[in-house]
Amino acid sequence: MSADAVRRQARDSAINALLPLVAEHGWTLHALRLAAGPDADLLFPGGSPELVEAYIDLCDREMERSAAPLLVGQKLSQRVRTLIATRLELAAPYKMAVRRAVAVMAAGGRAGLAARCTARTVDAIWRGAGDSSADFSWYTKRAILAGVYSSTLLFWLNEASDMEATLAFLDRRLAGVARLGKLRRRFAPPEAA
Repeated sequence: MSADAVRRQARDSAINALLPLVAEHGWTLHALRLAAGPDADLLFPGGSPELVEAYIDLCDREMERSAAPLLVGQKLSQRVRTLIATRLELAAPYKMAVRRAVAVMAAGGRAGLAARCTARTVDAIWRGAGDSSADFSWYTKRAILAGVYSSTLLFWLNEASDMEATLAFLDRRLAGVARLGKLRRRFAPPEAA
């Protein structure tokens, strides 16, 4: 196993140990040391933001792995929905940790990091769904899905929302995107022969 793989495994283990404490202690190095030992903070020299970034990366990988068997035979739009639903279901036991992660990313000076994390998550969703576009649509698909995913995540974090209501919200967002795509194709100028 490579040094990077060993480090990633150690970081994943530390984050999994920390998750049950985040609701009470937050994404802090103190909580990390309580959960994973006195030297665990050495795995995350960037502090709380790096902890949250590593957690988001772990969630991306777990989403892709867990959703993969469910995607067989689904259309692309359904695979996207399945990936997002899987991600939220996996995070459900740690909803407060996700809420606190959003707060860490929303803190001053972290907009760039938050945008990079969202971009990686959206890319993981498209990659997991089997999107192989390499043209301009690669960018537009990811930009549109970033809005869909972010709004769905915020809806899910709402205290009153349950998974059923969240998935209904996600379905409405995806249906709206599909309608826009159909409208755009309908009014697009014919291609020159």
